[in-house]
Amino acid sequence: MRIGQAVTVFFLGVVWSRAAEPPKTFAWEPLKIAHSMFTPDLGMLDSERQEYATNLASHAAGKLADTKAAPQSLADARRMLALALHLSPRNKRAIVMNYQLSKGILPEVTGGNYSPQVFARLLLSRGQLLEKQGGDENKRLGRILVHLAAGLDPKNEDAVYASEVHRLDYGAVDWAAIMSGADKKPESTAPPVQIPPGVRPPPR
Repeated sequence: MRIGQAVTVFFLGVVWSRAAEPPKTFAWEPLKIAHSMFTPDLGMLDSERQEYATNLASHAAGKLADTKAAPQSLADARRMLALALHLSPRNKRAIVMNYQLSKGILPEVTGGNYSPQVFARLLLSRGQLLEKQGGDENKRLGRILVHLAAGLDPKNEDAVYASEVHRLDYGAVDWAAIMSGADKKPESTAPPVQIPPGVRPPPR
């Protein structure tokens, strides 16, 4: 009996000590996207940009919850949130998540999220469609979506192949610039202002 009691006391002590441990914290520097790298010329309606931004943020939240904010999931979430904020700078889900993570709070997981495999297929399909639409912005976002698709589901051979071909042809995606918000602001496609002959431009 004494041995059994000693084992029970030891076991309870281990459980209590673990319960008393402070929760693990993680570092999250808030994303500061000064401006979107996409203009209205992007081949996506505002409503679609908003939807993709929400889905990217929600998927990141689910992965963080599943892995207890493991370092790799934090890195992946940072990429997804940065892209979400470029697509829709006022997206509620992305803005709230960015704030919560900076306070060490894991965001709540909402229902109805896509599985990684389904979301990867969705990103791959949309990315390839953007590339076919042509234009620098469409092609650029298309390559980013394909890259994300390959990372979400490495077993998707089509996504992995397309992503690797992009890497060979164009180089790796510059996530550091995207996440810092320091990416070059796209130039407006508006035609230049024509100044009539003999009229001096206003001083700068």
